[in-house]
Parts: sequence; C-alpha cells; structure tokens
Amino acid sequence: MKHTPTIRAELDRYLQQEGLSIAQFGHIAGMNRGIVSAIVTGNKSMSINQLDLITEAMGLPEGYFYDLFIENYIIDTPPNMRRIEPFLFRCAELDKLDTIRRVVGAIMDNLLYSPKLFEIAETLFEQGRYDAALLLYEGVAEAEKYQHSERLATCQYRIFTIQIGDDQSQNVRAAAVFEAFVERLYEIDQLDALKDLANVYRSLRKWDKVEEVARTMRAKAEIQYTLKHKQDSREQTESTDKLSRPLFVYIAYADLLCANACEEQGDYEQALHYTYAYSNLDWVRETDEDTQYWIGLFKYWSQANIHAYRLLSGDVSVLHEYLNYIDESSDTIQEDRVTQLLNIMIAANRYKLDLNDILKRFETEIASFSQRPSSDDMYTQQVIPDYSALCGYELAYYYLNHGMHYDGFNHLFCAMVKAHILNNETYFINCMGLFVHFKAHAVPETKTKFYDLIEKVWLNNVEKSGNVDRCE
Repeated sequence: MKHTPTIRAELDRYLQQEGLSIAQFGHIAGMNRGIVSAIVTGNKSMSINQLDLITEAMGLPEGYFYDLFIENYIIDTPPNMRRIEPFLFRCAELDKLDTIRRVVGAIMDNLLYSPKLFEIAETLFEQGRYDAALLLYEGVAEAEKYQHSERLATCQYRIFTIQIGDDQSQNVRAAAVFEAFVERLYEIDQLDALKDLANVYRSLRKWDKVEEVARTMRAKAEIQYTLKHKQDSREQTESTDKLSRPLFVYIAYADLLCANACEEQGDYEQALHYTYAYSNLDWVRETDEDTQYWIGLFKYWSQANIHAYRLLSGDVSVLHEYLNYIDESSDTIQEDRVTQLLNIMIAANRYKLDLNDILKRFETEIASFSQRPSSDDMYTQQVIPDYSALCGYELAYYYLNHGMHYDGFNHLFCAMVKAHILNNETYFINCMGLFVHFKAHAVPETKTKFYDLIEKVWLNNVEKSGNVDRCE
C-alpha cells in the first residue's frame, strides 16, 4: 500500500533541513509559535490561510501543497465544510480548476453536501468566477440528477449560461440539454430562462424553436402579470423583483421574438401583426421610470421594424423613410444599428439597390464589426455576433457585385473569420462560394490570404477529428 505523504512531514523535514526552530519559522511565517508546534506534532489540523502562510515561508509557489491538503484533510478525514469552503474559494482565486474538480469528486458521493456546494457555486457565479462555479454546478447536478429539485434546475440554468459561447455547434447542445429543465425552475425564474433560451435559438436561426419558446414565455408572463395585479399580491410583487426586466416586458418581448421569426421565414404580414401587438402597450399598468424606458424602447423598435418589414418585402420606396427614422433617433442602441444595417444590406442585395452614399452613414457600425460586444445579456452575447457575421457577408456580396473588389474581399475575409469563430458551417461555405465566384478579381495577395485561412480551418477540423497523422 502506497504511503501518502503529509504536509506536516514536509514542514518538519524543511525545519530540519534549514536548521530552524518552531519559533523562528513562526516568526518568518507570521504565525503563533504554538499553532506551528501543534501542526508539526500533528495535534492540530490547519486552515487554508495557515497553509498559504506556511507555503510562502518555505519559499514555495502558491498552492504548492493543495493536492496534499486534499489527501490529508478531505479524503483521509470526514469532510468538513468549514474547512472545504474557504479552500474552494482560494482555489477559485488561483484558478486551480483541477484541484476544485478533485474536491468535488471526493465529497459528492454524499448528497448532504449538495446544498452547501450550491451556495458556494452561486457566490462564485456572482463574483464572475464562472469556470470554478461551473465545476461545482456540474458536481451538484450530477449528484442530484435523479432528484426532481428546483436546485437541480437552477444548476442546469447556470451551466447553460456559462457554457454558451462562440461555438454555435456547442450552443445547440447546451440549449437542448437546458430546455428540458426550464419547467422545474420557480415560475418567476422561468421567464428570464425562456428569454435567454429564445435568444440562443435566435442566434442559431432555429426559428421554429424561437417561436415555440416565445409563446411559452408569453403565456407564463401573462399569468404572472395577472397575479401581480390582484389585490393583496405583495408576495407576488416581491418575487417579480428578481426579474432582470419589468414583468410586462416578457409579454411584449415574446411578440417581438415571434415577429422576428416570421420575418426570417418571409411572412412579413404576420411579422407586422406581432409588431403592432408590442407597439400598443396601453394595457401596462405601471408608470415608473423603468417602465417608461421600456415602453419607449418597444415603441422605437416597432416603428423601426415596420419600416424594415416593408423594405424587406419589396417596398423600396420606404428606404429613405427608414434611414431618416434611424437618424432621428439619436439615442439608438448600438446593437440596433447593426440589425438595421443588416436589414438594409439584405434588401439592397435582394432588390439591387445602390447604397454607395448611404453606407457612409454606417461607417462606425461597420468599423466596429471586429469588436466583440461585452454584456451579460444573451441577445448581445449571441444574436449580435451572428448578425455581424451575416452582415459582413451581405456587405461583401454588395461590394463585389458592384465592382468594388478591394472592399468586397476585405469584408468577405472578416465574415469568414467570424463564421469560423462561430463554427457556423453554413456561413463559412457561403463565404467560400462567394470568394470562388469572384476570385478572378482577386490579386495574388488576397488569394493567398484566403487560401491560408481555408487551410487553417481545415487543419483545425482535422485535429478535432484526430486525423492529423493521416494528413502529414
């Protein structure tokens, strides 16, 4: 049987090697002599703070003894959450994810530890230490996978939120897993979960799912809104305070999502039906400043989208009216400008419009395409990057078809890079097709740039499939 070394033995060996007394070492470490003596003799366990002081005094890197700490004080003894909790927080600070994974694996056979690990995960999540929190959420979710608990559903919601990223193929899987747990959340928490889920499906262009999730969100939000405005509904009002937006927003936003889904499927008449629904918010009872802000946003979105749907359906006479409305709204959200530019470019390519002068109005938005938007909002995180990639393709299509090859290839290259980052095969293939169609107009340097990118993407895919040796 292999003997497990101890931190106490390592410290004792160090003292002998350096010829230090317990008092001298205690002075170096900034620890009480009696505590050091008790640790060396084995009469006292140690806290993570004491371990860090000892490690530093011995001239060793931070976290040097953490694996031994797990062996000595977590695996070899009954788990003590008063010791484990600060240890996990310290590991998160040092980004020692493998160490956290070992702790979770060592203690999660016992469901009694789930509530405390969940609390720690929630704190780490609030601190923005998402990688560390993810390991704890996954541990709790695995331990409680046969439980029909709200905590399990919350873990899955957090896992979904953390895992959603640039890779759209991974996002598809994350959304599919989480969707099965939405109904297990508290009723009021389901609204933000459904909003986030709908926006992920929106970025994936799965319009049937967008509409399905939006309809579910609207029905649930209407019930909650009715309950909120019943007499003696103080408890209901307090629960809605946890939402990221006023309660009525989820009803109106569901209509906006359905309109977007209809638009993308070419049903502009039905898209207008939903748009008129969220433009009329006279039924909203609240009058506070936040409510007025959101009512103003929906009013702006509805008017802008009415213009957009007319333009996309072929009424090109509305283009300048649409542009004037955009310009008159000086407080337009930057993300909205990206969407508006995309609408205009799709219409321009579809109906062969001349936008050479108009595009100068969007120079700022076009220049910002290479910047990743920073936000916790799922729409900004997921939908805007997708729109940016698609808009880059539409810009390239426009410039190339108008003989402006230099600008066209530049936008096309950027669109291909974005498509690769998103792992969106459809976008990437469309970009490749456009490049092949116009490659006769590309200078040698441009061709080399594109071929290098295509080869890089190919090699990345080969490596993922484990076929590197076959291709060397």
